Amino acid sequence: MEQYLESLIIYGTVISIVLIVIVMYFKITSRKSSETQKKIEKAKVSGLYEPISLHPVVSEEMCIGSGACITACPEKDILGILSGKAVAINASRCVGHGACFHACPVQAISLFIGTEKRGVDIPHLSQEFETNVPMMFVAGELGGMGLIKNAIEQGKQATDSIIKRIDKNISAQYGIIIVGAGPAGIGAALTAKKNGLNFLLIEQDTLGGTVNHFPRAKLVMTSPVELPMHGKVKLVNTSKPELLSLWNTILSKNNINVNELEKVLDIQKDGDVFSVHTSKSTYTSLSILLAIGRRGTPRKLGIPGEDKEKVYYRLLEPDILTEKEILVVGGGDSAVESAMILADENKNVTLSYRSEGFSRLKPTNAARIMEYSDSKKINILFNSTTQEIKDSSVVIETSGKIVEIPNELVYIFAGGEVPTQFLEKVGISITKKFGEAILSHN
Repeated sequence: MEQYLESLIIYGTVISIVLIVIVMYFKITSRKSSETQKKIEKAKVSGLYEPISLHPVVSEEMCIGSGACITACPEKDILGILSGKAVAINASRCVGHGACFHACPVQAISLFIGTEKRGVDIPHLSQEFETNVPMMFVAGELGGMGLIKNAIEQGKQATDSIIKRIDKNISAQYGIIIVGAGPAGIGAALTAKKNGLNFLLIEQDTLGGTVNHFPRAKLVMTSPVELPMHGKVKLVNTSKPELLSLWNTILSKNNINVNELEKVLDIQKDGDVFSVHTSKSTYTSLSILLAIGRRGTPRKLGIPGEDKEKVYYRLLEPDILTEKEILVVGGGDSAVESAMILADENKNVTLSYRSEGFSRLKPTNAARIMEYSDSKKINILFNSTTQEIKDSSVVIETSGKIVEIPNELVYIFAGGEVPTQFLEKVGISITKKFGEAILSHN
């Protein structure tokens, strides 16, 4: 009898513990779901729920709710757990790191570009990244993949494909001309160098391409990548200067030159030879790799005085701009981050944004910019548009009123013009993607 009671007590205790664990699990799951639902509702109100470009899509049937994708994402609050399954929250903030894709233990995540309602223009490419124009390739952000690691890999793979197919019996100045010195272009140049292929690397701005337009304090989140002629590089929480310094060192070590501040105006093909017309010269090549990014040329406001020398579209070193009257135009992360960097060195920064509030900022930026506003470090003008830029002032319409404020420098962060027109000009077919997977386990 005593043995029976002891067994009963033991089994009862075990069952009680199991029940407690189950109840606690459901309480925690319920709390997480509630928190996620609140975040989703907030994201919808803020305009962050609908993805802009590259974003994760979770298979509800396959997801086991491990949360590995959430932990792996360096941006935070892109994904959350709802009813035991991973779901997108702030999809428009996704920058395509791909960390969630690789972290999922059951391969339930794919990276999509575009949605059923919002299409994204992408060049039509083969598996080798070749366009419909034979021997003209596209790699990196322009093809839909902005992640630094993947852009480098695409640049390498596209160049490998070119090397296999190039006809050395045809005469031209170069075997390949690489347009764009960002991650994809650098990966391509190093691959060409490693394989002894004669190449030219052209950049309309300076080394780094799109990365070079990041504000100085912005971090580049990426993962280990293998660079030809150098080896494996691990870049986590890396600042822009550190990344650019590394690239400069690698290119210099391997005697690779970049034709900076040279813009490609047109590309024509005669038989098997391309003629590349730039702002400085004309070159011939057996192949072309476009790694120019999706931002293309900075978008202008189209207002009087915008051609003045005091107007810029990327951040200069802020520590030399003390005691200047500065206007920053824009409401995205780049504009806000630049304004805060400038405010740390300067007491006279005005931020002009056409909407009534910020809707697409990273949480940390959204919180910090309001702190700068509350402490009077930055004067924020919502519902405002710049009407004219004068020599020593700017004319701004704000809340229906016209004001003129002193000004010495203007920074415009109005996004960039996707180079669709240029691509069509050189004969590349463009496809509008409406919610299609570009990185999937299938």
